[in-house]
Amino acid sequence: MTATERFYLTTAIFYPSPKPALHSMFEAIGADMIARYARLKGRQTRFLTGVDEHSANVERDARERGMDPRALIDPWAATWKETFERYAISFDRFIRTTDPDHAAASAEMVRRAQANGDVYQGVYSGWFCTGCNEFKTDQQLVDGRCPDHPTLTPQWLEEHNYFFRLSAYQERLEQLYAENPSFCEPEHFRNEVLGWLREGLRDFSISRAGTTWGIPFPGDPQHRIYVWFDALINYLTGAGFPDDHAAMDRWWPADLHVIGKNITRFHCLYWPAMLMSAGLPLPRQVFAHGFMLDVGGQRMSKTTGNTHDPDTMADTFGVDGVRYVVLREVPFDRDADVTYDGFVRRYNADLANDLGNLVNRTVSMSARYLDGHLPSPADASQPADTELRAIAERSVAAYHDAMSRHHLDEALAAMMAIVGAANGYAESQAPWALAKAGESTRVGRVLAVMAEACRIVGHLLAPVAPDASRRLLEQIGTPAPYDGRGAGGPGLDSLLAWGAGPAEWTSGPAAPLFPRIEVEAAS
Repeated sequence: MTATERFYLTTAIFYPSPKPALHSMFEAIGADMIARYARLKGRQTRFLTGVDEHSANVERDARERGMDPRALIDPWAATWKETFERYAISFDRFIRTTDPDHAAASAEMVRRAQANGDVYQGVYSGWFCTGCNEFKTDQQLVDGRCPDHPTLTPQWLEEHNYFFRLSAYQERLEQLYAENPSFCEPEHFRNEVLGWLREGLRDFSISRAGTTWGIPFPGDPQHRIYVWFDALINYLTGAGFPDDHAAMDRWWPADLHVIGKNITRFHCLYWPAMLMSAGLPLPRQVFAHGFMLDVGGQRMSKTTGNTHDPDTMADTFGVDGVRYVVLREVPFDRDADVTYDGFVRRYNADLANDLGNLVNRTVSMSARYLDGHLPSPADASQPADTELRAIAERSVAAYHDAMSRHHLDEALAAMMAIVGAANGYAESQAPWALAKAGESTRVGRVLAVMAEACRIVGHLLAPVAPDASRRLLEQIGTPAPYDGRGAGGPGLDSLLAWGAGPAEWTSGPAAPLFPRIEVEAAS
């Protein structure tokens, strides 16, 4: 299988808690849109996500409850997986760092670094943030606090640990970014990485002593493998490392790591150096997304309490509605302030009003005037018809371009441009007036053009709102889209060609795609 035929996509793995918040789901929802799009493009896709379970917080919380850490973490991981499944996250594997094959992969990566002379013992002294599970330099702290976890007091720790010789890879990492700057996208986050690289790389700790929670360190059972030689290795585990050579040949290197902007240092400097040390190919790209912020510009966090519950949101907006408004309101490449009322306004304007109205009027008028029997849109050739077709084709091209850059909000804006143009077309052509005047042939052609616009939007909608996409296409009487699972879809380019629908089609009964949310319900 060639690299262009397959696509291996990962999220970062998440620190588990009793239940995820919506801002934690943002990364998974965005990555799922990318994965579903890849499948619709016909690429054999593997999508990996999961949870990072060996944090010091898990052990501390378990001990405070008088529990074994595994007994604490099992129901948490199950809840995260169930929430991801409710949100239609089409992962091929939900990995846990307590999985046996992951322990084998992490230990093998340490052994390879040891064999390459990149591991040594030393004493580490520094400020440790329990929220990030990492040591912070004085320059990284703001008023003595971690900027990502300002409510937590960093702990001063001095530990005898094993270190990875990151400094030995200074020149090779400089060469990586000189030859392949798009290894880290977007550019504004890459510039931060390059700034750290210019400052000079520091070796980092890869073990912890005094704990039994974690993967035993090869050659020293008194130590456990520390965060980055544990968590980062999950991407290799998911590809079959170290024992499934056929799977590794098929899926590695990863095509895309989707991560939060706060962990670019580890994915864009530590991770490539670790892979170089192990003699393994580097991933093709790391894409860092921004964060959902509250109206005060503060990052959403459970520690600050400014979060949204994913189950409550799904009960109000529907899963597809939440997926859409989150990715439409928050550009994937940077931070954005969001509010619940803003979500309601976006949902009502885009989905309940514009898209819902277009589909409902198309299906309802098709039943009223044509008994649901629609002709081919290819027979519609008046200037207004060809103008809508041109807008649709430009918008499809813009959608593909935005998806190639992982700018998901721009892709959805391109899709909604077709919706807006089709609603404008309906108003200008007024099929209700044409029917009243007895122009049945023109009525059929106008409604066929509207249905064709709906069909194309239905396929563009599939990566972000798969269930709504299926229901939309069923209503206008065209085959449902590929469901985003399995080896690959029929090829999105062919589905999106104007006139690629049935030569003649019969619409189904109209039903609301996205019921309107009343303003009172949002208060």
